[in-house]
Amino acid sequence: MSLARDLSAPHRPPQPRNHLAPFSKPKSDSLSQSGPHRPEIESTQEKIRSVGLRATPARLATLLLLQQSDSPLTHADVAESLSANGIDKATVFRNLNDLADADLLRRTELGDHVWRFEVTDGHDGNEANHPHFVCIDCGSVTCLNDLQLTAGSRRQSEGVGEVTEILLRGHCNDCR
Repeated sequence: MSLARDLSAPHRPPQPRNHLAPFSKPKSDSLSQSGPHRPEIESTQEKIRSVGLRATPARLATLLLLQQSDSPLTHADVAESLSANGIDKATVFRNLNDLADADLLRRTELGDHVWRFEVTDGHDGNEANHPHFVCIDCGSVTCLNDLQLTAGSRRQSEGVGEVTEILLRGHCNDCR
């Protein structure tokens, strides 16, 4: 077995990995047209930079993925989604924690000892948390963005302490 490269075959240098592949449209012939995701990519880059972080391709792909998700994602979910783009689990872990520390993501534990991450509405992290519904059969998590405590419930809870999270458990429609 020879370790020498076949000189008759054309040499192709390795292609750089595109960490944003699932979020970008193939290039068109016209340079003046932007893909449909260009404004979203640019605004996401600006969000990352505005909190003092570098807008690396891996960090950008992580935040874009979470912005497009309709429920909180675990580290494993994010790592699996981004692995095809060459982003490893350790990088995903660091980016999730950096983005959470910068208040661009909220880190939530829903009683199963697994951290889930979701985007926040602002940079101060003080916006109202929303309730989550967890199916006790399949483990699916659903955000209940429009569910609010009644005025009576808020007064009663203020007498006990500060409500930081509301978690509802039950059987989802698929498992009923």
